[in-house]
Amino acid sequence: MISKKEYAARRKDLMSMMGHNSVAIIAAAPERVRSKDTYYPYKQSTNLSYLCGFAEPSAVMLLLPNRPQGEFILFCRDKDPLRETWDGHRTGPLQAKNILGADDAFPIDDIEDILPGLLEDKEHVYYSAGKDKAFDSRLMRWIDEVRNNTAKGNSNCDFVDLDHLLGELRLIKSAAEIKLMRKAADISAQAHCRAMRHCSAGQKEYQLQAEIEHQFMMAGASGPAYTSIVGSGANACVLHYIENRATLKSGDLVLIDAGCEYHNYAADITRTFPVNGKFSSAQAAIYDVVLAAQDAAIKTIAPGVTFDKANAAAIAVITQGLIDIGILKGEAENLIADGAYRDFYMHSVSHWLGMDVHDVGDYKVDNQWRVYEAGMLLTIEPGIYISADNSAVDNKWRGIGVRIEDNILVTKNGYEVLTDGVPKQRDQIEKLMV
Repeated sequence: MISKKEYAARRKDLMSMMGHNSVAIIAAAPERVRSKDTYYPYKQSTNLSYLCGFAEPSAVMLLLPNRPQGEFILFCRDKDPLRETWDGHRTGPLQAKNILGADDAFPIDDIEDILPGLLEDKEHVYYSAGKDKAFDSRLMRWIDEVRNNTAKGNSNCDFVDLDHLLGELRLIKSAAEIKLMRKAADISAQAHCRAMRHCSAGQKEYQLQAEIEHQFMMAGASGPAYTSIVGSGANACVLHYIENRATLKSGDLVLIDAGCEYHNYAADITRTFPVNGKFSSAQAAIYDVVLAAQDAAIKTIAPGVTFDKANAAAIAVITQGLIDIGILKGEAENLIADGAYRDFYMHSVSHWLGMDVHDVGDYKVDNQWRVYEAGMLLTIEPGIYISADNSAVDNKWRGIGVRIEDNILVTKNGYEVLTDGVPKQRDQIEKLMV
């Protein structure tokens, strides 16, 4: 769990980046209608979660650096016994103030009367636009009111993107965050092992999905961090395949890309394995190239190394591997320059990982690739995908899709693989599936 002290330190760090005469406004994520009067399970804005840990909808937090009356203000739903009977517990302003350490807390219904006054004389409004159009419109109206009131307002008030500042803060994980992400990784690894042990021909893809997500919930996770991908046969060649309705067939591979969310932090693992527990020679050849590419990419990770090196390493191994098995023809250097590998490997090898599965943080700084620092957490996930309709390759390769993905922590001296609890060597997979 993240402590009250750490949340306060995060807010302090953000406000130190904002400067005087500024305000940050962070709105809770809106509730989303699933069907008529039913809603999707609520997922809080990760920015608001990061700064205070409040989990309820219909909330807005403000940070006002150096405000004498208090820098942290929260608007949230008031207590309402009738609504709580139907919808569940509400914290209410008084309890929220005590629990979260807010300097002031008000009912969300009072926001129209209070918030515009807090914008007066502010030169910079830090805000993440585009996530909630209804709240965007309300905020613009309040800003316009203040601008037009020349007695109190500041016609030079400007908007600054809050996501950039929070992305920089969230990119380096604290010890407490790393502990939670280790747990998410461990639970997810156990779930992938469970899927391997329970896999058999004749099952549906969604039944393996059920095995995975059962393990998530039984181990204390809140559920999947993203929609689980279970693609067997040619479905493994569809990068974001989520139908998960096909029947598993002996002789096919099945690719599972799934990770849990644990106390707001995500894991993201992919493993590819044979439905019948035994790789064919063609499957083994492709698999070994991907595994070698992942190994080469992971070995590039260390403080001071630029983000692009891992992908370059993966591309080099994949290209040479495809030459060695006869799928590509020519010199590796020329094929890489021409992008010939993109017919089979069409995504990048890595993304940041944290509260969002594709977490925040710029990949380039001043148009230069970012340098790794200790505390960063990312995925390494090369793949090879050969469409079942690809007539340019021998029939034995068609319909084979392989991706291998692990979660990597950048350490002071190199890296640590957090997701090594699930096997990826072919002999280890086959042994587990016996």
